[in-house]
Amino acid sequence: MQNSLLIRDFPKDDRPRERLIKEGPSSLSTQELLAIVLRTGTKNESVLQISNQLLHKFDGLRLLMNASIEEISNINGIGEAKATQLLAAFELGKRINRLQFEERFVIKSPDDCAKFMMDEMRFLEQEHFICLYLNTKNQIIARETIFKGSLNASIVHPREVFKEAFRRSASSIICLHNHPSGDPTPSREDIEVTKRLVECGKIIGIELLDHIIIGEHKYISLKEKGYV
Repeated sequence: MQNSLLIRDFPKDDRPRERLIKEGPSSLSTQELLAIVLRTGTKNESVLQISNQLLHKFDGLRLLMNASIEEISNINGIGEAKATQLLAAFELGKRINRLQFEERFVIKSPDDCAKFMMDEMRFLEQEHFICLYLNTKNQIIARETIFKGSLNASIVHPREVFKEAFRRSASSIICLHNHPSGDPTPSREDIEVTKRLVECGKIIGIELLDHIIIGEHKYISLKEKGYV
């Protein structure tokens, strides 16, 4: 049987790292970019072949970026160290994508809020309940993931939601959570949780401005629906 090509068997100018230096990162395929992050292959498989296996197993970046270290490490040639390198690279990408909105980004509308969080939340495979804490000028001063899991009024306790607001001296809050199905239509639980937080906010003196449900490239504002 003929051995698989290793990265050293490729002409130097065709190797991902050399091509990135010469032509820039945008010229590389996803497989090649992953190969650069992983750096090395195994005795019998090139790093490009391992990268291809990753993309094939997880059906592209969407599932891969949310995979666990254990799941990624199941690929032959990828240990814990390489799996953590990949997850670190994905997290950097997420943070870079948010840079344009950070540094006191002002929320003027539900659309502003949805754009701020859409790319981060629409790929999540589990529901995440996140709060944005705002100052008197509606600038974001903090964000906090309150819990992960199915939304339930008994789980989303106002104490956890408003605790960070007190610590940050926030004047208002916007809550968001995602629907992994991609359909942002609010459930009965979504509405009950929202009403509960609105009432608690009125008592405490920290207004809940909105509760936004994130779907696949779409969202629903419960304020616009009349529940806030």
